[in-house]
Order: sequence, then structure tokens, then C-alpha cells
Amino acid sequence: MIQGGSSGGRAEIHHKHRDVTGGWLRPAVFGAMDGLVSNFALIAGVAGGNAGTRVVSLAGIAGLAAGAFSMAGGEYVSVASQRELALAEIDIERAELTDNAKAEEIELAQQYEMRGVDSDLAAEVARQISRDPVQALEVHTREELGVDPGDLPSPRLAALSSFLSFSVGAIVPLVPYLFGAEVLWFSAIVSMIALFVAGAVVSRVTARSWWFSGLRQLTVGAVAGALTFGLGTLLGAGGL
Repeated sequence: MIQGGSSGGRAEIHHKHRDVTGGWLRPAVFGAMDGLVSNFALIAGVAGGNAGTRVVSLAGIAGLAAGAFSMAGGEYVSVASQRELALAEIDIERAELTDNAKAEEIELAQQYEMRGVDSDLAAEVARQISRDPVQALEVHTREELGVDPGDLPSPRLAALSSFLSFSVGAIVPLVPYLFGAEVLWFSAIVSMIALFVAGAVVSRVTARSWWFSGLRQLTVGAVAGALTFGLGTLLGAGGL
């Protein structure tokens, strides 16, 4: 909510929005959930095949390492490609603002008119914005591309977030085996608790209730673990 009438004629801002465009949230959340679910499923599948504790532990460690590096590499390439595409389009817009400044000013005014601004006012706003090349580029890229030239996602941040969050998630189902557990139930209980808590924590940055988000994540992990355990049992019984 923004209200006028404050001292100096400046509007008072009575709320803050969370960052919904940064490059860290999605890979961090996805990485942690993926690490927890995928490594628990892997451990459950190996354990279902009647493998020994050492084999299950080795499989869990391998799954953690492989998944973390894969997630980091994939996220880096994905975000880097997205960033490079945005930068290329921004360069095109920068060139247009240099070579066809008046046409771009008219285009910006038309965009404001389509949003309900009177034509004379839209033309004046576009004219004033166009006086500053930096501001003009920022406004045009936001209006036409939906991106902010100064706030593009960072590939390194995305990769690091994915690597760390996947590792944190993936180590949870492995911990009981590292401390000497010989049956899957200890890992399953720890993993289910972690899944519910992780889902509930995620609800703080979404519109979902904590219990719905927690149960949803727990269900996903439980189903994945049950299916891979069943597959491991089937293959183990078949002597594969």
C-alpha cells in the first residue's frame, strides 16, 4: 500500500515485497528437495535389494556427489544461457535506442496508452524518460523483455545454490548409515521428517499453508522411496 501526503511530497511505502526474480531461490529449493528425495530413493532401492550397509552407504555417497555436481553444472549452463539471451536482446534494444531514438520514444508512449494513460501524458512521460539513456534502456527492457538489465540472474550463484542445497538434502537419508544403522527404517524416518519440515519451510515463501506444503513434499518422497524399494526388492529377489 502506497499513500501520498507525506512530508516533501514523497509517497510513504508501507510494505516490502520479497525478491521473486533473484537466481538463488528456485535452484536452492529444487536442489534440496531433489537431493533429499532422489538420494533417499536411491538408498531405498539399494537397500531393497538386500545389499549390505557398506554398499548402501557407498551408493548414498556416490548419489550425493553425482547429483550435486550434475545439478550445479546443469543449473550453471541453464542460467548462463538465459542470461546470455537476455544480454543479447538488451544489446539489440540499446542499439535501437541509439539509432531510432524517436521511434522508440513513440513506441514507449504507445505502451503507456495501451495501459490507459492519456495520449498527451503518455507522450510526455516517454519524452522525459527518453532524456536519460540509462533509464530509457531500463524501462524499455522491462516493458518489452520483462527483465531488468541490472538484475539478471547469476549463473555462479545458481550453481552454488544448487550444489550446496542438493548436498544438504542428499546427506540426510545417508546420515543414519554413516552412524552405523543397518536397516532402512532409520533412514526412512529421518528422511520423512526432513521432507515434511522442508516442505513446511518452503511454505513461508509461497501462498500455501505449512501443513499442505509439508504433506505434499512428504508424499512425493514416500512414493518415490516406496517405488524404488519395491524395484530393488524385485531385482534383488531375481538375482540381478
